[in-house]
Amino acid sequence: MLAEELKQLVHDCVNLKCELNTVEMKKAAGGTPTRLYDTLSSFSNQIGGGTILFGIDQENNYEICGVYDPHDLQTKVTEQANQMEPVVRPLFTVAQIDGKTVVSAEISECDIYDKPCYYRGAGKMRGSYVRVGDADLPMTEYEIYNYEVYRRKIQDELRPVPDGIGAEMNKAQLNLFLSKIRTEKPNFANLSDEDALTLCGIYKEGKPTLAGLMLFGLYPQSNFPGFDITAVVVPGYHIGNISDDGARFIDNKRIGGTIPELLEGAMSFVHRNIKIKTIIDDKGKRADKQEYPLKAIREIILNALIHRDYSRHTDSSPIRIIFYTDRIEVENPGGLYGRSTLDSLGKSGADTRNPVIAMALEVLIDTENRFSGIPTIRYEMDNAGLPEPVFESSRGVFRATLYNENNVVLGDTRTSDVDLSEKLLRFCANPKSREELSRELDLSSISYMMSRYINPLLETGRLKMTIPDKPKSRNQMYYSE
Repeated sequence: MLAEELKQLVHDCVNLKCELNTVEMKKAAGGTPTRLYDTLSSFSNQIGGGTILFGIDQENNYEICGVYDPHDLQTKVTEQANQMEPVVRPLFTVAQIDGKTVVSAEISECDIYDKPCYYRGAGKMRGSYVRVGDADLPMTEYEIYNYEVYRRKIQDELRPVPDGIGAEMNKAQLNLFLSKIRTEKPNFANLSDEDALTLCGIYKEGKPTLAGLMLFGLYPQSNFPGFDITAVVVPGYHIGNISDDGARFIDNKRIGGTIPELLEGAMSFVHRNIKIKTIIDDKGKRADKQEYPLKAIREIILNALIHRDYSRHTDSSPIRIIFYTDRIEVENPGGLYGRSTLDSLGKSGADTRNPVIAMALEVLIDTENRFSGIPTIRYEMDNAGLPEPVFESSRGVFRATLYNENNVVLGDTRTSDVDLSEKLLRFCANPKSREELSRELDLSSISYMMSRYINPLLETGRLKMTIPDKPKSRNQMYYSE
């Protein structure tokens, strides 16, 4: 960054009086901090990287104290960066503020094939960190494994299923699948059943694969009880809310079976609990309008079944469907896979965690493996006049949320869009970051907050950006005039 950008970043952080997801502050007035490995690791593993600011004293009301010696500090920070695997190459900037010298070290995100970045002295399992809020937390074994899966091209869906009870396959469904695939792919016509099913990943070395069992097993959950769906209806806006008669859940069901049966069972649960209101137009004609577009919900559940993680790390982790008063959430184990990002969802070229399951479902239930699911969800929500869907991926969990009304809940109080916009404008009398706004609104999804509330205020000019020429800058802040 330029010296002027560094000055602005320091000014913003001092005013905020807190660290950010992308900014770590260090005092460094009496010497270089001796342990930067955690932050070097977490920023290198984080999408977009991060910046370490030296010369700010958090314990003294975020006073700009300056660094002891900018040249020596850069040398010693580089020495620590050289002890990382892969080696980290900080980009330093030096600036003077009120006679004090401050230094920034920008840490770039490393390539996914090199992740996780870790401190060699502690080893991969103990030296890998992830940024959560303003903290550097040790990576779990599962988070590290996710990088290994992509780098080594491990296909957990192809692990063989042990012989015995629970490994039985539905012969009628297998024969139907073989008939369809031989019709669609003429080259399969000359293959034996065993060779065709092996080539499709349904069998491996004469035994059913996990993918095969989840697609054609008589009851997959007898071997893998966690590969099911739990569905609940909560009488409120948060888990823990109870109904007037003291019930925690209005409806509660565990759904088992193969992937096609899981999809069918989940949609039956949705049909049973989705609300329908009757609208009468000015001519007296009645029409029923569903709370959510069913096609969007089906796509979300299908995506969860196809793209969830089927590794040993998630054997006891079901897909979760939760109906709240104002939204429905579908959550599956396994965050975004490979190079996929939230911004790239629905675009071609995305990495697929379970290609065998994805391809088989094209034949079984006429799914489209053309990255059209996310665009369909967005289109259906827009066509229904509802807010954009919200997608989140964090620490090995992917969550899709559909909102059904044009208001949000702050604590236990319902607040209209107009009231909330006015609240935002008052709160932004001084510049505020995205993280601050999210905390103020009690919204876990920053993307939803931006699309629903911040962007409309920016478009009308009632809210402005501190860095207007770089709207997506991680140092961006918002203020009202």
